[in-house]
Formats: sequence, structure tokens, C-alpha cells
Amino acid sequence: MSVETDSHGRLYLSAELRQTYGERFHVVTYEDRIELVPIDDDPLHAVRDELDDALEGMSREELREEALDRAKQETEEDIEEATRDVGDTAE
Repeated sequence: MSVETDSHGRLYLSAELRQTYGERFHVVTYEDRIELVPIDDDPLHAVRDELDDALEGMSREELREEALDRAKQETEEDIEEATRDVGDTAE
């Protein structure tokens, strides 16, 4: 399926697509394409549905600590990658 934008840059999706995926999307940009990711009407409910078993038995504090640890780890990995990229460009 392909669609085109109008003269104002608007993209129109068929009623069938909107019924299937909803009317709100997050736009993810890549170097060579874009992707529309549906946004659930209740994002928190969607997260709970996806993670229900994983969250079972964990307190709010445990969840908060785990999220903080993951965020720190991802940040450290991003910094390491950026440092490598800068080193590669300098050579």
C-alpha cells in the first residue's frame, strides 16, 4: 500500500487502517524511511498488558530502582558509543 501527502504535507490513511491501528501515531525517522507506530488510547494500560507478568510481585520501589538501573546502563552505553564514534572521526 502506498499513500501520498497533499500540498500541505498531510498524510491521509484509509478508514480501514484508522479502525485497525487508531488515529494517533508516533513518527519514527530513520536515514532512509519513516515508520508510523500506533499510540494506544491508554498507553499505561497497554504497558500493563505487555508487562503484567514481569511486574507481578514487585513493589513500586523495586520497579523504580530497576528502571533507574536500566536508564543508567543505557546512558553509559550511549556515552561509550558516542566516545567511540568521536574517536573514529578523529582518526
